[in-house]
Amino acid sequence: MRDERFCASNCPFTRAIGTIGNKWKPIIINVIGARTVRFGQLDSIIPLISRKVLTEQLKELEEDGLLERLAYKELPPRVEYKLSEKGLAFLPILESIKAWNCKYEVALTPKATDRVTYAQ
Repeated sequence: MRDERFCASNCPFTRAIGTIGNKWKPIIINVIGARTVRFGQLDSIIPLISRKVLTEQLKELEEDGLLERLAYKELPPRVEYKLSEKGLAFLPILESIKAWNCKYEVALTPKATDRVTYAQ
């Protein structure tokens, strides 16, 4: 859920966090990457997100210009998602975050529920 106070801030960093600052949007962007994916694919790759939240996050990413929604007029209806130019420009930032985490993360003993990976 977007916090409009962040998006309306005078600070560019705060506005950026308002656009991509929840836990699901960076994961969705990372999963889509440079490919085109369907809703069902995203739903199966990111199993811990509910379909309702996934739908809301995809809509917000599209509204913010990070994602393009491609709807095909066929039966059954088909919808695909891909990153826009703005979304693709965010991928190197995600790679930097992943590199930072690999360098500084503290090794924890993983539990069975912690073995979910959202890599491409």
